[in-house]
Amino acid sequence: MFGLFEKKKNPEERMEECLRKRDWDGLARAYYDLGAAAMDKGDLNKAVLWLNRADTVYSARDEVYEKAGKNRLFHREIVTDCSDRIGKLEDAALLYNNIPSEVEEKAEELSDIQVRIWGLLSAARLVSLGQRLSRIPGCEVLGSLGWAVDTMLKSFQEPVSQGEYDQLMSVCNALYDMGDTEAFYGGGEIDVPGGAPFQVFDLNGMMGVHLELNNYLDNHLRLLSALSQNQEPPAADICMVGCTLLPDYYVRTGANALEDVPQIKAEMERMERDYDFVSSGFTWEQAAGRVKEYKELDILQRL
Repeated sequence: MFGLFEKKKNPEERMEECLRKRDWDGLARAYYDLGAAAMDKGDLNKAVLWLNRADTVYSARDEVYEKAGKNRLFHREIVTDCSDRIGKLEDAALLYNNIPSEVEEKAEELSDIQVRIWGLLSAARLVSLGQRLSRIPGCEVLGSLGWAVDTMLKSFQEPVSQGEYDQLMSVCNALYDMGDTEAFYGGGEIDVPGGAPFQVFDLNGMMGVHLELNNYLDNHLRLLSALSQNQEPPAADICMVGCTLLPDYYVRTGANALEDVPQIKAEMERMERDYDFVSSGFTWEQAAGRVKEYKELDILQRL
């Protein structure tokens, strides 16, 4: 009887409970409710964060996807309305949207190899974070990022072996697959000295850091394949640049103005310096030195 008067849980409480119970249907709903409420209040950064999380969980789980097809309310909210809201948010003046547009515009002034090195330098700055996240079961592939960066840098100067090519392909595929696993969205996290814990799911922002790494690797593999067969190589993919901002982490942990977050400001300055670097007549030795420096960098460190 008294259960009739129990207080209804808010979305934050439901989110935590669903994570504990591994209730992915309920988790997608909680994320949607958080995102829709944030958007209705005009908090667009949080709307981007939570609605994209709802969409990721819904898309990754077959049972949630199938339930959406049978439940009209679920389909209307989690599928239709969530997608519509995400589409509207893509036109908003947010860092989530502005940085990729600015990067794409600047890349028009670069040659193909310059774009590729700009992206590789960004990937190098994720090595240290990836190494720490790789200790979480199911995220082991992130520990291979340092090797992949070194191998791709080398491949610009000399041919890679078949074994190295195959291993790059394995890392590429594993990065793609990770996004559909509970390891990605199931609440796994690492400690951040002086800050809030970083969740694996915080990689979901900026179109998905893991997916942009996958895209960069895939594009590079197609480049190597084309060159080995005297074929026309694919155009360089610029989307890797900007992923290192990790806005989901800062929005989730309370940041209001992303542009004022010290770590984001520092990363934007590195992006600018990298642009100047690749625009100049750099040597491979200089590129290797910058990659080595970045691989040791903790982009989450308190500033």
